[in-house]
Amino acid sequence: MAGYCTQLGKCVQGDSLELLPTLEDESIDLIMTSPPFSLQRHKSYGEVGQDAYVDWLLQFGAVAYSKLKPSGSFVIDLGGAYQKGKPVKALYPFRFMLKMCDELGYFLAQDMYWHNPSALPSPIEWVNKRKIRCKTSVNTVWWFSKSAFPKSDVRNVLVPYSSRMHNLIEKPQDFVKEEGTVRPSGHVMGMKSWAKDNGGAIPSNLLQISNSESNSLYLRYCKAVGTKGHPARFPAKLPEFFIKMLTDTDDLVVDIFSGSNTTGMVAEQLGRKWLSVDINNEYVASSSFRFAESAEQAQQYYEEILSGRDIVIPTAK
Repeated sequence: MAGYCTQLGKCVQGDSLELLPTLEDESIDLIMTSPPFSLQRHKSYGEVGQDAYVDWLLQFGAVAYSKLKPSGSFVIDLGGAYQKGKPVKALYPFRFMLKMCDELGYFLAQDMYWHNPSALPSPIEWVNKRKIRCKTSVNTVWWFSKSAFPKSDVRNVLVPYSSRMHNLIEKPQDFVKEEGTVRPSGHVMGMKSWAKDNGGAIPSNLLQISNSESNSLYLRYCKAVGTKGHPARFPAKLPEFFIKMLTDTDDLVVDIFSGSNTTGMVAEQLGRKWLSVDINNEYVASSSFRFAESAEQAQQYYEEILSGRDIVIPTAK
């Protein structure tokens, strides 16, 4: 299995169904991944149609279960699709979610949703041509856990306060006229509790993250080397959110469909140990660009990995 390693992690070419069983039981803190979608499949995995997709994907959930720590989480970004030839949504993301819980024993810690404001109108037939559907810009991101109380700390992913909240913190008397005011809901408002600065607001389960990468080092190195970038890259802020919330320094983060290895790059930057796996050797080779410091270095990494060598990247960006 060709690949590369950095100070904290390793990316290898191989089938996750074969590699995961070689890991120690209860050794993984977080699996953060985005599989080939039903209509955007790696050819190496074969032609997995919508009917077979759920059971195909469940294999990975089954193998991963024993490898997760009791406090561990399995987070999976699933893009939706329409049924072939019909303006009707396919239900495989939801069938997968139910089977992960009902058949494999996972808990659905929370249903999360990734909104990509920069998503292009799709599907073209129903949105652009016939204009009978809205564009799809939200992916389901299922946060599964092995127990009902997985490791998690939302304080690690607080978002900036709104201007209104800043005003409330600075001048609570303008918002709460009298200490102990009872709202129609029955909630008792107090100036001290409302004026407390917690460093940010608790995020919602709708993550608004643009996926408009067009001039990243990864893509520039792909162009310089003469290879195409991975066609389905998620933005770094998506794995960053879950890695920060669900893991601590030195925890192990695994991506079982690593593609361009965004997860591994972010895990390295955040001081987590990581393991990334992809069945396509060319994707593994080009994902090393995430850690290259020049086009010449990217070319060297790419050629060595494609030739079947394992390489060591001494320092990571």
